[in-house]
Amino acid sequence: MKLYFSPGACSLSPHIALREAGIPFELVKVDLRAKKTADGRDYFTINPKGSVPALELDDGQVLTEGPAIVQYVADLNPAANIAPKAGTMERYRLQEWLNYLTSEVHKTFGSLFAPNMPEEWKKVVMGNVEKRMDYLSKALEGKQFLMGDQFTVADGYLFTMLSWTRFFNLDLNRWPAMAAYAGRCCMRPKVLEAMKAEGMGG
Repeated sequence: MKLYFSPGACSLSPHIALREAGIPFELVKVDLRAKKTADGRDYFTINPKGSVPALELDDGQVLTEGPAIVQYVADLNPAANIAPKAGTMERYRLQEWLNYLTSEVHKTFGSLFAPNMPEEWKKVVMGNVEKRMDYLSKALEGKQFLMGDQFTVADGYLFTMLSWTRFFNLDLNRWPAMAAYAGRCCMRPKVLEAMKAEGMGG
C-alpha cells in the first residue's frame, strides 16, 4: 500500500492509523501546490481531487477521504483496537465523531490556510474554531480520549488538527482538557513515529 501525504496536513491522520494498526505501507510525498509526487508524477492521475490523503491499495484501487481511509485501515487489523467493531453502536459513535471532525472542525480550521482569505473574515472563522474547541474540550472532560479510555482513529484525526494551532497562535492551554489530551496523544510511540517520518519532530 502507498499513502500519499503532505507533511503535517490531514494525511497525518491515516498515517497515524497505519502505524497504530501495524500495517506495512510506503509513504509518497506530494507537493500540493505543484500537484506532483516526489518522483515527478502528476498527482491528479492518482487522485483527481488533487488533495491528500489518498491510499493506493495493493490491487491498484485508490481510496480517498480521511474518515473513509482510517476506518478501512482499522478494519484491516481489528486486533489493534483503533475502531470499534463494525455494526456496533460504538462504531456508529465513532462515525459520529469522524463526521463532526471532518464537517465542523476540519472544514472550518482548514479554510484558515487559504492565502486569499481577507483578514476580517479570518477573525470570524477563528471565532468559529474557538466555539468548536469549547465543545470538544467539554466533551473530553474526565476522559482519556474521544471514545473513552481507548485511542481510536478519531483521536488521530483530532490530534492532527490540533497540531495546526501553532500556525495561528491559538494557545491550547485556554482549554486545559484539550491541552492534556493533545499531550497524551503526542506521547503515543506510533504518533511520534508518524510525526518524525513527516519531518515534524515531536
